[in-house]
Amino acid sequence: MLNNCARTLGRQANKNTISSFFATSKNNYATEASFETKPYKVHKLDTTPSTSVTCTRDEALLLYRKMQTIRRMETSAGNLYKEKIIRGFCHLYSGQEAVAVGMSGAMRPHDMVITAYRAHGWTYIMGIDPLGVLAELTGRVSGCSRGKGGSMHMYSKNFFGGNGIVGAQVPLGAGLAFAQKYNGNDGVCIALYGDGASNQGQAFEAYNMAKLWDLPCIFVCENNGYGMGTSNQRSSASTAYYTRGDYIPGIWVDGMDVLAVREATRYAIDYCKSGKGPLVMETFTYRYSGHSMSDPGTSYRTRDEIQEVRQTRDPITSFKDRMLSSQLATAEELKKLDNEIKAQVDEATKKAKADREIGLDELPADIYSQSLEPTIRGTTPWNGMPHKHVGVSS
Repeated sequence: MLNNCARTLGRQANKNTISSFFATSKNNYATEASFETKPYKVHKLDTTPSTSVTCTRDEALLLYRKMQTIRRMETSAGNLYKEKIIRGFCHLYSGQEAVAVGMSGAMRPHDMVITAYRAHGWTYIMGIDPLGVLAELTGRVSGCSRGKGGSMHMYSKNFFGGNGIVGAQVPLGAGLAFAQKYNGNDGVCIALYGDGASNQGQAFEAYNMAKLWDLPCIFVCENNGYGMGTSNQRSSASTAYYTRGDYIPGIWVDGMDVLAVREATRYAIDYCKSGKGPLVMETFTYRYSGHSMSDPGTSYRTRDEIQEVRQTRDPITSFKDRMLSSQLATAEELKKLDNEIKAQVDEATKKAKADREIGLDELPADIYSQSLEPTIRGTTPWNGMPHKHVGVSS
């Protein structure tokens, strides 16, 4: 509980820092600006989210900071993997930052999120600082799961991972939405999956149950164009993923536009919390790295394709250009903020490399919230280890 309180205070302090960071010259700039987004595509809906969106200066700075922090964090993770300090699976979120950040801008504190194994960015968005993410990747005690979860198993308050089995988080998300409805708190669950998982049978089973019970679940297909090394054009008979819920309404949104994602998510939350049931959202996005760090990402697409997206659709660069053109910030201010973010991530990287690992006695810790058995089975049935409660990383 203390840890969650500390993180909540940290997020508030972070927001206050951004506001005060530019307070000395704030009067020289616009305090609010309006932008147009690409048109949304809808399925079985009579209305659409607004294509005219407004963003205040403080909101813009916070959105920019979050996206840039994720990008820096993932760059550091990639380097640590190449140094063989991070081992095992490592799926980077670079290029898809606008999805997580845009959705977080519309979420309420009691809304829930569950996602697939490309989870580092969402973990940060849901309250874990860069050290908690990077130390988890390096398997150290400062990690959000004390180094025992790794890349695919990170958690925080109202964030249920990080799930390693393709598509398995979709029915779990429906279950979380059931809990939200059962508790009657008007909360929703956002269940994210990739286009590579979109053809899983369990996804359609979850759709069916969610609609039968009108669960407040937003099923989000993060369509980055490729499922591992296979283009969605080769894997899906229909790539209009927002229509794949059939009897469930859907929305297509430009997943490289953080403001469009935020507006679409507001619309989706309002729809689901009103008792109308689930919604399917497709965010059209792109990943710069391969499927995982073991995939160079250039055997099934060209380097020119990746470079073109970086130059024309990058979510951070395009949002930065909007901020500058609308006078929400200056290039000097954003450069200073970039340097601050770099220093924060560099310091977290340094600590994540130097931190200690947990002891062997902690391997069976926290398997159960209330253990009914005094020992946990070890490598053999007769080789038990005592269960203990440690709690989250300090």
